Parts: sequence; C-alpha cells; structure tokens
Amino acid sequence: MRWLGLVATVLCLLALSGFAEAQSLKAEDLGAGKLLVASPDLPDPNFAQTVVLLVQYDDDGVVGLILNRRSKVKISRLLQDLAGAKDRADAVYAGGPVGRAEVLALLRSRRPPGGAKHILGDVYLVSGKDALEKSFAGAADANAVHVYLGYSGWTAPQLEHEMELGAWFIFQGSAKEIFDSDPDSLWPRMIRATELRIASRQTDRILRLRAAAGAPPPLDSWPVAARQ
Repeated sequence: MRWLGLVATVLCLLALSGFAEAQSLKAEDLGAGKLLVASPDLPDPNFAQTVVLLVQYDDDGVVGLILNRRSKVKISRLLQDLAGAKDRADAVYAGGPVGRAEVLALLRSRRPPGGAKHILGDVYLVSGKDALEKSFAGAADANAVHVYLGYSGWTAPQLEHEMELGAWFIFQGSAKEIFDSDPDSLWPRMIRATELRIASRQTDRILRLRAAAGAPPPLDSWPVAARQ
C-alpha cells in the first residue's frame, strides 16, 4: 500500500506550502484582487520572477503592483516631507515599469481614509498626500502600509494574450501574500506551490487510470515531485 502513503505525502506538501492552488490559467478569471505569478519561462525582464497584485481590471485598462521587488530606497527618504513617514525605515517597492514617479500604497485597515479604493478583504489602494498621511497615522502595525513607486499596466486584450501564451498563473489574492514578511522569496514559494498542484493533478490522473485497471500505480510512474 506504499502508493497510498505517497498520496498522503503529496497532499501534506500542498498543505504546508501555505498557498491556495493556482486558480486558473484562463484569461476569464482575471480581475482586481487576483495575483499574477510569473511563469519561470516569462522572458520579459520587467516581470521575470514577479508576483503582481491586480488593483484594477476594467475597460479603462489593467493596473497591478509588483509585490516582491523591494528597492534600496527607504520610505523616510522618498517621503521625507510627508507626515508620519520620517521614521519609516522600511523599503519602498518598485511597483512596475510605468509611471515610476507616481507613489501608491497598499494599506491594511478596517478604517481606511476617504478615497481609498477597496481591493480585497481589509486591503485598500491609496494615493495622494492626504490619504498617505492618514494611512501612516492610522496604521497600528508598521507593516500595514507598503509604498510603491510606479505600477504595472496593460490593456485587457494585451494581458489576456499573455495568459494565452502561458506567461502567468492566477491565484486568488489575500493579505497574507500582499504583506508577506519575506517578499524576496515569495515568487519561488508560490511557483513551488503551483508545481506541487500540477504534480498532484498528474498523480490523481494516474491513480484513476490505475484504479480503473484494478492495480495500484508503480512508483516509477509517479511524477518526480511526488517521489521526492
């Protein structure tokens, strides 16, 4: 019954990965609040090994923020004239290759400032001096505000075409990934979760075929990821 133990191992690895499964590779599942995880084969250096939170997806276009590219610039330096920012030693994130002089922030709050745009759960997008100052003042946790320079932009057809080419995996976003304590390792961890899910699906397919034939699968028929 060794094959049953291997099934359990795969399922445990998926649980320990800490991420929901990749929701889709289909363009119709795109939308605000979704995470785009770059395929390992994505050739564009602007997005290689990135995790992007979509904050807008409508007829006016698609806007996202790269979650895992911390710069060497401190918030206190970038926003030195902004109330509440002078003591912030955490880094500014490079949100994307568009509008690199534009400052945006993601805020986790139950009482967001006026004008904040709801993204998902208790996560909001804020911009403008007044909203940023109120965000810093109202954030009980220093990690509840992430500041971004620039953003990522597409037209909807452009991003949909990239999806058709297999450039991105779609995940449902959550505050856990958006405010991850180790953003530098976020992409490889999410890619690993995706690979485990793919391996699990391959394993399930093999099990069903073998069950239909009345025999357990031989070990050498399992995906490599399931045998490690």
